[in-house]
Amino acid sequence: MSIRGVLFDVDDTLIDYSATVRIGFLRHLAVEQLLDRFESPGAALALWRAIEEEEYLRFLAGEHTFKGQQRVRTERFLAHLGVTADDPVAWFARYAVHRDSAWSAFPDAAPVLERFTGRRSLGVVSNASQPYQTGKLRTVGLLHHFGDAILCSDEFGSAKPDPAIFLAGCEMLGLPPERVAYVGDRYDWDALGARNAGLRAYWLVRSGPGVAPDDGITVIRSLAELDSPAG
Repeated sequence: MSIRGVLFDVDDTLIDYSATVRIGFLRHLAVEQLLDRFESPGAALALWRAIEEEEYLRFLAGEHTFKGQQRVRTERFLAHLGVTADDPVAWFARYAVHRDSAWSAFPDAAPVLERFTGRRSLGVVSNASQPYQTGKLRTVGLLHHFGDAILCSDEFGSAKPDPAIFLAGCEMLGLPPERVAYVGDRYDWDALGARNAGLRAYWLVRSGPGVAPDDGITVIRSLAELDSPAG
């Protein structure tokens, strides 16, 4: 059955989130005069990303609000240095200014979305906050491809890999799941979640060997490989 709609993940699928965080966070630490507390910039970034992963999972499990996980990440990171921020929310906000100035889309994102416009219904399903993701997509010039078809876990109430959020994404497009492809970089949240919800699952592995995928999951190395997802 032919594919009539495509749902996308955002971070590290359409937008180079990892590079943006690296640039923004190291700039922030330099301004805050904290970078020299670490043996290397890589060590500082690794600690920040490890804390981010742990606390973001707690946000997805409902233990934090979206803003709350930002505050806790800041407190944990600074505690590692023996530093107490007078206002962790303001500290994170200063980091966010550096991060947000570095947002960039992957070079293959806009061309694929342009080719799909008018040929496929397009949407976003993301484990995040809708204002946050909408702002990023607007900044990098991709928002107009999706209009109002953006569904995020914070507002929806459940997160990938829960089948419910994928099925709600299909409903948002007005299509049954078997007519919808989902594209994301996370094997557990994106590829397995979409496949288990009955969508055509595409796992985007931009670098590295990845793993042998389960049945029903197609590995791609670039969004350009989606040029004709109509099989």
